[in-house]
Amino acid sequence: MTDAKKSKRQDILDAAIVLFAERGYNGTTVPMIADAAKVGAGTIYRYFDHKENLVNVLFQEKLNALFEQLLKDYPTDASIREQFHHIFESIHHFAMGDTHALHFIDSHCNEMFLTEESQELFDSFIEYISNVVRVGQERGEIIVLQTEALIGVVYGAIVQILKMVRAGTIDGSSPLMDNLEECCWNAIKAN
Repeated sequence: MTDAKKSKRQDILDAAIVLFAERGYNGTTVPMIADAAKVGAGTIYRYFDHKENLVNVLFQEKLNALFEQLLKDYPTDASIREQFHHIFESIHHFAMGDTHALHFIDSHCNEMFLTEESQELFDSFIEYISNVVRVGQERGEIIVLQTEALIGVVYGAIVQILKMVRAGTIDGSSPLMDNLEECCWNAIKAN
């Protein structure tokens, strides 16, 4: 693919993520994406067969980037608390580096238009975090409750906190984020 084609494709993806994050899949049309990307609607179809294809490509790219951020320098042999810190920091860093991506992933992760490949990728991401929780439970560092419920408590809180940072409702500064991380950890740690 030439640089001009890569650039147009990337312009389309960049425009689409903003629109999907702000308006959702159903509130976003191909002509809206074309206008935001400053390309013709027909140009979008050169790169993506249809809107579902575009949203799935974008979902997989952003989720892979999040997973890559999570796995980078992951402290495999550290305590569960240190692993939790790494997960929290990785998600925070990812969200600050790509302000629409986490909101996009979260708001589209259970949609019917996701392909099996997209859904399996999201399931792998959640399973990775679930394994950390299960190991923490086995080590007595995390309370013994249903893993999915604990993930809901922590991942849901992290996503909501970062939505509020994105919206400017709260400050994303280190001291506040450190305290919020501690609150999330306290919600699941064993006494």
